[in-house]
Amino acid sequence: MGARRRDRPAFLKEGERGSGSVLAVALVASVLMFAGLALPLNAALTTRQMTANAADAAALAAADTASGLVPGYPCANAAEAARLNGATLGECAVAGLEVTVTATRQVLGVVVSVASRAGPPG
Repeated sequence: MGARRRDRPAFLKEGERGSGSVLAVALVASVLMFAGLALPLNAALTTRQMTANAADAAALAAADTASGLVPGYPCANAAEAARLNGATLGECAVAGLEVTVTATRQVLGVVVSVASRAGPPG
């Protein structure tokens, strides 16, 4: 009995040698491209959430000041709370014991702005 020669499948023709390497390179390139698009989006969403946290803290600080719980000026305390949270106070409006503030922060050349309100319940 002689050794039988195995025929190659029809889809693996001689001219297609190395096509697996090309597919692997294309797969790696597409994964890198996806990561390159996902990272800035993640940074923008994270910055928006951190700006919202800063706006909430600024509104609470201003409301505490407006109610007399903390000494000082409401908008000055709001600006300090926003600064401590890495944001800049945009607007500050005090109406009685209710305070509305806007905090801003910049990410990738885009300004992210979030408004928040604090005051007594109801």
